[in-house]
Amino acid sequence: MARSIEALVEPRLLVWGRRSAGLDIESAARKVQVKRECLERWERGESRPTLTQLRKLGRAYKRPIAVFYLPEPPEDFQALRDFRRLPGAVSAVESPELRFEIRRAQSRRELALELYELAAESPPSLPLSVALSDDPEDLAHATRGFLGIRYEDQVRWAAGYEAFNRWRAALEDTGILVFQTTEVEVSEVRGFSVYAERLPAIVVNVKDSVRGRLFTMLHELTHILLHQSGVCNLHEETRALSDEQRFEVFCNLAAGAAIIPREYLLLEEPVAAKRGNVIWTDEELAYLADRYGCSREVVLRRLLVCGRTTEAFYRAKREQLLEEYEEAARRAAARGKTGFAPPHRVAVSSAGPLFVRLVLESYHQEQITASDVADFLDVRLKHLPKIESEVLRVAS
Repeated sequence: MARSIEALVEPRLLVWGRRSAGLDIESAARKVQVKRECLERWERGESRPTLTQLRKLGRAYKRPIAVFYLPEPPEDFQALRDFRRLPGAVSAVESPELRFEIRRAQSRRELALELYELAAESPPSLPLSVALSDDPEDLAHATRGFLGIRYEDQVRWAAGYEAFNRWRAALEDTGILVFQTTEVEVSEVRGFSVYAERLPAIVVNVKDSVRGRLFTMLHELTHILLHQSGVCNLHEETRALSDEQRFEVFCNLAAGAAIIPREYLLLEEPVAAKRGNVIWTDEELAYLADRYGCSREVVLRRLLVCGRTTEAFYRAKREQLLEEYEEAARRAAARGKTGFAPPHRVAVSSAGPLFVRLVLESYHQEQITASDVADFLDVRLKHLPKIESEVLRVAS
């Protein structure tokens, strides 16, 4: 029988890889399907993994195996502030999947800057800067202004993917990268932001509903305008707020106001026909949600903020909506995966049209190789023509 080839890796790189992925010895050993003692011996340098086992380590730690051959652990990107914390709580532990998505977003942003430089161009700077003391309603007007979102266009968009793609395109037109995670559970994170004066990045969770992603995108935009990077789940608490929760409340208010401006909401037929604090039917909430391309929960919150319903009704109805969302999620999980997204669509959806266009333009100008394109977009070269068509389709 042929002997397995040992991987001549640095033991401390194995320790670094595991810790940077947020895994303890037990969890890492389970993922790699070896005994804890075996993994400990690798990390102490008393024995070595085989090449096959090293590939398993790479998959578990979300790292290319070449990194384990470096003489020193590489310097990782800066950790993001955790806005998921409740008052008095410690930061939540990030899964290896979330840590990978944060690294990937930061890496893609750095790469996009390099591609701009290769093209002898400079990305635009942020057109707006805000403070927590600002009025979220005023901020919403300014946000819609610099994004070029007009009411008469918005209400013509189909709720769901068209609305999401239009908002995403508006953000990317101002030089804000919008990525989507593919492996992180919604229960862990709805989105996160990477702030920078040029080419900041917003990341939303593709496992969330598309209407939920629209709200998250505007929530994360507000964090960027506040000059913040952070990981968010968008939850609000009624008890004493931590600093993180105060920012979350502000970002939620600003996102809701940007999607549904007060002056337009109050003129909508179902709203104008009613006065005072009123009860709203599911059909009325659904009508308004479809009109603005958002969720019923966003509509409900805006009605409360605009004085068109009571706190008691809001809380009872929100509880009902959350139960409906959870039940729908359970049914979807029970059905399992019912569809397959082709690689070219996954590439554009995940990396975003702006990033994909930067890569393709650099390739066509012979500034990067075909192999670079495959690496940057995480696809095989045979999908390149369909990726170019998909970028055009999304933009149209």
